[in-house]
Amino acid sequence: MTSATGDTRVVSIDRRFCGPPDSGNGGYTCGLVAGALPGVVAVTLRRPPPLDRELQLVRSPGGVALLDGEATVAEGCRAELSLEPPPCPGLAVAAEASTRYHGLEQHAFPSCFVCGTGREPGDGLRVFAGDTGTDDLVAGIWKPGSDLADDHGQVRPEFVWAALDCPGAWAWLPELERPLVLGRLTVSLDRPVQAGRFYIIGGWRLGRQGRKHESGTTVWSADGTVCARAQATWIEIDPERFLAG
Repeated sequence: MTSATGDTRVVSIDRRFCGPPDSGNGGYTCGLVAGALPGVVAVTLRRPPPLDRELQLVRSPGGVALLDGEATVAEGCRAELSLEPPPCPGLAVAAEASTRYHGLEQHAFPSCFVCGTGREPGDGLRVFAGDTGTDDLVAGIWKPGSDLADDHGQVRPEFVWAALDCPGAWAWLPELERPLVLGRLTVSLDRPVQAGRFYIIGGWRLGRQGRKHESGTTVWSADGTVCARAQATWIEIDPERFLAG
């Protein structure tokens, strides 16, 4: 839901678009924030995005902020992204890799709109990125539904941002004991994504420092064309403290 007054819009994150059960999916939330700015955008999450209540999306000369009352939920600004994706693995390899998705064995947040195993087809995106056996790349397939698209059949940006979110975490998670939550996401939307077509989504590791994990993700069309790219910072967390709020 959105409404606008001057440089402020009122937005609400529907419970359908959760990550953990009681907070918004990070990629989807970042996409909502980024929609207020043109070009490549970086969004930093400051706190778990609340669900089903009015939030203020406020533009300023320096960027945009998502506010919950006086608390800052997320901040966005114009950015640059020089990320070069690896070669596209192809639909057949990505489909086969999805059967090795680590989340099928262990998943901290099965409710997640993007990668949750507890979401039914047509409800969640069910992007299950598994090991391709090549260069630490995980990949899966995505066929976005028409409910995610505008009147021209193009998938709305916040859902492309969402799809770019979780595969970057799953590039790391099989070797970690604790879950990851998104801290920052920088995205370049290079070509339109069309509803009803098959896409390949890949994630790979970029580096690690303490609890921070960096990763890249890409959406490729079925012919291997890059449609969108992202670089993410993930934070390793204590799930009991996170879920307890």
